[in-house]
Amino acid sequence: MLAVVAAGGALGASARYGAGLLWPTKPDAFPWTTLGVNVVGCALIGVFLVILQEAWQAPPLVRPFVATGVLGGFTTFSTYAVDVERLVHDGEVATALGYLALTPLAALTAVWGAAAGTDRLLAGRRAPA
Repeated sequence: MLAVVAAGGALGASARYGAGLLWPTKPDAFPWTTLGVNVVGCALIGVFLVILQEAWQAPPLVRPFVATGVLGGFTTFSTYAVDVERLVHDGEVATALGYLALTPLAALTAVWGAAAGTDRLLAGRRAPA
């Protein structure tokens, strides 16, 4: 199990690193890339978990590989904490507080919205009971 999660985490962290290369954040700028990665990752977790629950009997190691490993490695709430600290240190206290509130709100909204949307999409494909 640990090897499966670690392999997924390596893939997810590599994807996050790639996102940082594609959309770099300047040291004195708002951390849009981190926010985007966290929101997209949470949305993907919502989609994936609904698919596992409602539509796909996946092998037992798929969930920890994808949800905990890949998507857990892709999202980066530790970098979010560092970004908040950096903003405070740079004197951007209001921005830091806004970012501190926005990230969990956006992440939870993304996972909920993606899960609800996926469930609705799959409901049209389910046979009536």
